[in-house]
Amino acid sequence: MSFGDPNNPYGQQPQGQQPGYGYPQQTPQGVPGQQGYGYPAAPPVSPYGAGPGGFPGGPAEMPGGVKAARVILWIIGALNLIGGLVAIAVSFSIDKELEKSGASTADAEAFADLGQAVIIGVGVFSIVFAVLGMILAAKFKSGGNGVRICSIVYAAFIVLFSLFSLPLGVVSLALGVLIIVFCSKQDGSAWFNRQRQQF
Repeated sequence: MSFGDPNNPYGQQPQGQQPGYGYPQQTPQGVPGQQGYGYPAAPPVSPYGAGPGGFPGGPAEMPGGVKAARVILWIIGALNLIGGLVAIAVSFSIDKELEKSGASTADAEAFADLGQAVIIGVGVFSIVFAVLGMILAAKFKSGGNGVRICSIVYAAFIVLFSLFSLPLGVVSLALGVLIIVFCSKQDGSAWFNRQRQQF
């Protein structure tokens, strides 16, 4: 039986045979093979692996810089809390010392009351600032990008207040800059933007 001219590429081919030259090869479904032009051979790989649901995730463990920023926030929060409590205690002791000294004029008492109010206000502000830092540090494990941004803003205020108290504020200035750097780095951003499991 003849199927036409063997040199004719347009001639009929017998049923059941693979197509010859000029026809694309098809791989059976489920068998990995070459992809056509424009298709990647493998899906893009995230540097942190796949997260829940197959979506690109973040790092599985908190990066070292983020851990360091968290520890610094705890330390600054504890120091501010202690400083606030000491400021309030000092304000009451100053008031008692003024009473013992016999400052009885109305001007001296008004000045003492104003000074005591200012010191108490500074102490309360320091305690509130400390609690805010501790809340941010506690949220580092589960918090999202909002925690990262709030931590950077918090550290910017630390840097600002430290500039007004130089040279005594050199340590807090350095710690504030470190928080900003660690939270702004790529691994810090990846940690706070990672895919979280939804329950």
